[in-house]
Amino acid sequence: MTSDATAGEATAAPPAAKQRQPRGIFLLFGVEMWERFSFYGMKGFLALFAADAARGGLGWSQPSASRLMGIYGFMAYALPVLGGFLADRVLGTHRALVLGAVIIAAGHFMLAVPAVPTFFLGLALVAIGTGFFKTNASTMVGQLYEQGDKRRDVGFTIFYMGVNVGAFLGYIVCGFLAESPRFGWHWGFGAAGVGMLLGLGLYLALRRRYLAGIGEVPNRVAAAAERPPTEALTREERDRLVALLVVFAFTIVFWTGFEQTSTSLNFFANESTRRTLGSFTIPASWFQSVNPVVLVLSAPLFAALWTWLARRNREPSTPTKMAIALVLLAVGFVFMVLGAREASGGKLVSPWWLIAAYSFHTFGELCLSPIGLSFVTKLAPLKMVALLMGTWFLATAIAEFLAGYLAALKDDFGGLANFCLLLVILPLIAGGALFALTPWLRRRMHGRDT
Repeated sequence: MTSDATAGEATAAPPAAKQRQPRGIFLLFGVEMWERFSFYGMKGFLALFAADAARGGLGWSQPSASRLMGIYGFMAYALPVLGGFLADRVLGTHRALVLGAVIIAAGHFMLAVPAVPTFFLGLALVAIGTGFFKTNASTMVGQLYEQGDKRRDVGFTIFYMGVNVGAFLGYIVCGFLAESPRFGWHWGFGAAGVGMLLGLGLYLALRRRYLAGIGEVPNRVAAAAERPPTEALTREERDRLVALLVVFAFTIVFWTGFEQTSTSLNFFANESTRRTLGSFTIPASWFQSVNPVVLVLSAPLFAALWTWLARRNREPSTPTKMAIALVLLAVGFVFMVLGAREASGGKLVSPWWLIAAYSFHTFGELCLSPIGLSFVTKLAPLKMVALLMGTWFLATAIAEFLAGYLAALKDDFGGLANFCLLLVILPLIAGGALFALTPWLRRRMHGRDT
């Protein structure tokens, strides 16, 4: 395989097969599924563990637990910038992914040891490993497609379904073990480590068959085959970078609201939501599984919608899709405003408030996240693909930090209802601004807007 194909210009399929996805996308689906099993499985109960004093948790206050989530989330999504940088210049995406998987598994097994020092060490290792793994798995998806290949957005949606299948299984398995009186928190941490090892084993066993040549050469080296690495970016490349950075700023607003799932909304599920089914008490972290369930059911419909619109030359541009995502996020928080008001007197309320909110947040996610991953690989200069994929996650890191620290201030807003009202208003303002900026952004994309 040529260096161009390795770095992101995937080997062209025969014309008759152009509508079929490359086989490597399904291997990356499985690998990402197990990595997200470990990541979300642990994240789903981490704040509850930090705030628990009765079953061996850290016994912190809810604001302190929320700030922990903000710091951890920031590190887990900021370190992909470093991971992308090293992959572009030294490691290649393949080696970076393997290194990240090993470090993640080690971190989860450290977390499974019931001691405070190993807790902080394990959390740091998971964040570091995620920095190597996360951006490079997504970049490898982009390396399967030629520039302009209409299959790219659908491919990223398939990949994103793997993320959410893994998240669902992680919430259910790790959450059950962690919140069960029979097992306990550290069983949940250990199960997350087992999931990461399964993903690494799958990748190593099948990579040469389905991803031969992909990610083996650093993108900087491959780009040098096209032009000298010291050559300045062209005017069009600079314009596209500006468009990327502007869109990144709007994603911060979206993820700040969306990531309330692991903090303020998780505590609402734990304390204010009816969770009994006969003699069985539903683990609070299970409510977060609504998101991946709705996404897996809805993703084929969204993929079909984008394909149908593209065939008629009516597909919305990426900024328009993301503006729609912000509006859908706001709609989801309307349900939480109503549910929180009903629960304000200490009453346990219907779980449907959370289910409705999470469903609309998921519809918004489908308009933003898989499309955004594809967007980066379309607009990024070849020698900077993994680095800019890391920058995409840096925007998420900022949002994670803001989400945790905002959740810690929830009571300063007068309670959850007023707090959620703020998260209705801000996304609506941001969505309107992004709609208005869309024509300007499209001009700077120079034809790579869908």
